[in-house]
Amino acid sequence: MTKTALITGAASGLGYELALLLANDGYNLILIDIDNTNLQIAKSAIEKKFSCSVSTLLKDLSKPNVSVEIMKEINGIPVDVLVNNAGFGLFGTFANTEWERESAMLHVHILTTTHLTKLMLDGMVKRGSGKILNMSSLAAFQPGPLMSIYYASKSYLLSFSEAISNELKGTGVTVTALCPGPTRTSFQKVVSNNTSENKISFNMACPSKVALYGYNAMKKGQTVAIPGVINKCLSTVHRFVSRRMAAQIVRNLQEKNRDI
Repeated sequence: MTKTALITGAASGLGYELALLLANDGYNLILIDIDNTNLQIAKSAIEKKFSCSVSTLLKDLSKPNVSVEIMKEINGIPVDVLVNNAGFGLFGTFANTEWERESAMLHVHILTTTHLTKLMLDGMVKRGSGKILNMSSLAAFQPGPLMSIYYASKSYLLSFSEAISNELKGTGVTVTALCPGPTRTSFQKVVSNNTSENKISFNMACPSKVALYGYNAMKKGQTVAIPGVINKCLSTVHRFVSRRMAAQIVRNLQEKNRDI
């Protein structure tokens, strides 16, 4: 019996790379994104390469109750793999950034991801199988001045994933939080209108390799997946320095990255 995977933020970047991996393993795909042009390009590219079924949903995941809309539109199709990948960043001091953009980020990263996970879990638990991959970040392990909401939301995703992973032991359902460091995607273009690429290119990862690492971790039922030796080391920095110092280090890096 063919299984189905639903991927948010699937039009490009890590979402698209994960969709390719799932298609290669024979999953039918439901791709969700706000960018219809790239969503259709992704659908066409996958269908040309693989024999799986690919359907698309054009959705703004920052809207209230969008998860309910998604569940209605998939019309009872059992989802075996849920990839909560959609997200974006915002650079600037919290006092000066736009609340509308921050509110949208919190909806996408936290409210929609949490609600969609809850709605999908019911069927997964009843069937006794299922996998969920939540896109957290290396940012989850420390406070992030100049990207405060982004870092905080990724910390939520990590904590949430670890908690429900524990709750789901013995059910046949697993939850994995993928925590990549800097990756070559369109993320940086969205973070700042004035910056199209990282000034600091050290430790920049290939999206296909990051996706493969996270995908394999998900298949194994691993709870936290941190790709790269350097990133694994960086995720433990908070154990050796105070959170105040960790925050200052992050701020210094953010300022250097954008020539402030």
